[in-house]
Amino acid sequence: MATTFTTRITAMYTLQQPDPNYVVNALWEVTGVDGTYTASIGGNTQFNSADQEGAIVPYADLTEAIVIGWIPESAITSAQACVQGQIDSMITPPVSPSNTDLPWA
Repeated sequence: MATTFTTRITAMYTLQQPDPNYVVNALWEVTGVDGTYTASIGGNTQFNSADQEGAIVPYADLTEAIVIGWIPESAITSAQACVQGQIDSMITPPVSPSNTDLPWA
């Protein structure tokens, strides 16, 4: 079965400049579901007004989709790979060595 990934914003931190409630940090979480297996990992992205492109969207007009669009695609892809690794380890647990009694003891 293929893993289905979702990304959601869990919190945002703001400053009052250059506009009221200017978002400077977004915390987010990527969750993956593959059948009965679920895993997630959190991340955060910081923003700088000097890097602002285009008009500032008023805080009240922000949607989760807009803010997710600000997160670099490479960050989300990396998080998805980590989540997939967690799920793969649940489906096929890694083999761990065990301490075995010495045969001559």
